[in-house]
Amino acid sequence: MGLIPGAQAPNCWRSFCNVIARTAYSIVIAACLLGGSVARVCAEVRFPKLISHHAVLQRDSPIHLWGWSTPGAHLLAHFHLQTAPAIADDIGRWSLYLQPESGGGPYTLTVSGDGPDNTLNDVLVGDVWLASGQSNMEFPLQGFGPDTPLKNQEKEISAALRPNLRLLRVQPMSSDVPAQDITSSWTMCTPETARSFSAVAYFFGREISEREKVPVGLIDISYGGTPADAWVSMDTLGNDARLQRAFASRATFANRSAGLEAVWAEEKREDEAAKTAGRPIPRHPWHPNPSSWMPSGLYNGMIAPFVPMTIKGFLWYQGEANAGLDRAPFYSDLLAALIGDWRMHFEQGNLPFLFVQISSFNAPTEEWPTVRDQQRRTLNVANTAMAVSLDVGDVTNVHPSDKQTIGARLALAARALAYGEAIDYQGPLFRQATSESSPDGSNAMRVWFDHGQGLNMQGKLVEGFEIAGEDRHFVPASATIQGTTVLVKSNIVKDPMFVRFGWNSVVRDSLYNANGLPASTFTSESTVQFSSSSK
Repeated sequence: MGLIPGAQAPNCWRSFCNVIARTAYSIVIAACLLGGSVARVCAEVRFPKLISHHAVLQRDSPIHLWGWSTPGAHLLAHFHLQTAPAIADDIGRWSLYLQPESGGGPYTLTVSGDGPDNTLNDVLVGDVWLASGQSNMEFPLQGFGPDTPLKNQEKEISAALRPNLRLLRVQPMSSDVPAQDITSSWTMCTPETARSFSAVAYFFGREISEREKVPVGLIDISYGGTPADAWVSMDTLGNDARLQRAFASRATFANRSAGLEAVWAEEKREDEAAKTAGRPIPRHPWHPNPSSWMPSGLYNGMIAPFVPMTIKGFLWYQGEANAGLDRAPFYSDLLAALIGDWRMHFEQGNLPFLFVQISSFNAPTEEWPTVRDQQRRTLNVANTAMAVSLDVGDVTNVHPSDKQTIGARLALAARALAYGEAIDYQGPLFRQATSESSPDGSNAMRVWFDHGQGLNMQGKLVEGFEIAGEDRHFVPASATIQGTTVLVKSNIVKDPMFVRFGWNSVVRDSLYNANGLPASTFTSESTVQFSSSSK
């Protein structure tokens, strides 16, 4: 007989239930004390899924291992030529460190002492890179369908048998609280596993592995159409006044998303009707998932489980979802906060943080040039680098097909920042602009660049520069390359004070240095005034 919810059970029924519970508990305790095979059923020592068969452990740094077992269990880890002990705490959590190892493997990793040994096979030691962001990082080798393929797609997939690469694709998840584990595990890199993995991360890892002659583990933690504030922990979002605008943006988005479930239901009915009638399924406008836009939600669900892990560095490709007028102006603050937030939680110093500047795409109602400039300004954060992608964008597709170039530029930055190569890894970067008189007596502005050796427009006219006076009304300007500088002027602007480059959502031509790396969008303004055109 069932009870009404909230009602008290009769005394006789409660007594009967207590007897049953005490008896069951006594049976479990007795079984665990018997030893032998019965005791083994009662105990389990386990790793999180992010430490699994085929995993890569970070070389040349203390190797952190952790997991769960019976509370108070005395454990022993065996790896390569090392052993290390651990004792589980009162709720069964255990943690230990191994001494640093050089790149190599495959090895077995075993933890024993609490029931059956837990042994992982085919574990490598190398470099672990965590790749995150939105859909351009998520973009897999198989593309996003026939309208959004990867460049040389089938050739790249068929060549993706890479024993020294290991892949871990994290399933998208938003959470109110920091998660402790994930639902997926490491895989070997084969055409079958690589086809659904991040193309940018894959091309980056392929080049690093080949150059360093070391195993590389790639962790793909991406979620399409998500803003940066969803990837920052509440520890940082809630304690930095500059970031409170993220919550205002969330409120605007939440109000705009009201009734979205009814829209989804109607679209589903339309799809079913089309299937029944034998017609093509209709195309619907893209709707972001409200849960994936929750501040800190993706940090909690997808980044937090990896915080105890020793890694080499981060890759980041995001910014399109922050191009609205309410988010774009403070993207530099937000991205700098995200970098600091992840470094704080991983507790491994200023880990290299390599990011991709969003590309060239026709988005006339959004502030793409502002986001690109904000990304450039984030380079004042230590141990960061930016891969410019203006010249490989697709005007009609927010997901350009050339992910090989992006992966190569990120790898170039990693070779300098993470591996210590003395190479120039950055395109021309705006340093400053000064006013001067040009040879014909008119006033002009000279733009000075870092990484500006061999400035050129690859045989084209120097275009894309604009100039403005005190009123900040920008007009197209003529430009002349002079060494590592560009002289910019316009007869319309008598006393120029500001100059900018690539200040459109679509940038037709790029300025390069001698290494063939493109310049970033920039403005010499200290802050962007939105009264001027940014489209």
